Amino acid sequence: MQIQEADIALAIRQGNETAYEQVFRLYYERLCNYANTLLHDMDEAEEVVQSMFFKLWEKRENFDITISIKSYLYRAVHNTCLNRVKHEKIKREYASQNAEQLQRNFSYASDLTIKNELEERIALAIDQLPEQCRLVFKLSRFDELKYSEIAVQLGISVKTVENQMGKALRVLRTHLAEYLAVLLIIWLNTPSQ
Repeated sequence: MQIQEADIALAIRQGNETAYEQVFRLYYERLCNYANTLLHDMDEAEEVVQSMFFKLWEKRENFDITISIKSYLYRAVHNTCLNRVKHEKIKREYASQNAEQLQRNFSYASDLTIKNELEERIALAIDQLPEQCRLVFKLSRFDELKYSEIAVQLGISVKTVENQMGKALRVLRTHLAEYLAVLLIIWLNTPSQ
């Protein structure tokens, strides 16, 4: 290390503003250009260099260099730029993960809304069925009884149960036609487990 650099470092450490300004004027532009090669953003590069010089002055009592002032400044800017690049990468990854989670939450909420609306429409459509037709449908679909069991329970023929179920399904298909496409889309987009 040259004696002159040692004197400049000592002068800065002792609070000599002229020595500090001399170093600032000598290296500021070069350091900004170097930081820009790492960050690809001149405004951010200038911010890094200004911040580094500010910290240098703020902690000048500890300014004890064992290498040249130039090497010290370049290494400080280099390390700060690398930290910023790492930080930006982490922020981008977090933002990406957050966006994916929001999309999943939105999709789930949307599916849940459609499901709830569909359940309401099904209940309304079932309530509009004639009484015997409604009873046959509920016993078949909700109580999971076989047609023969329904026939015995209601005291009607199996053929009547079949006819009532056919009628119920036709009415429900008509009332829920607009939801069939939505159900198909949801079913096709639901991941298999």
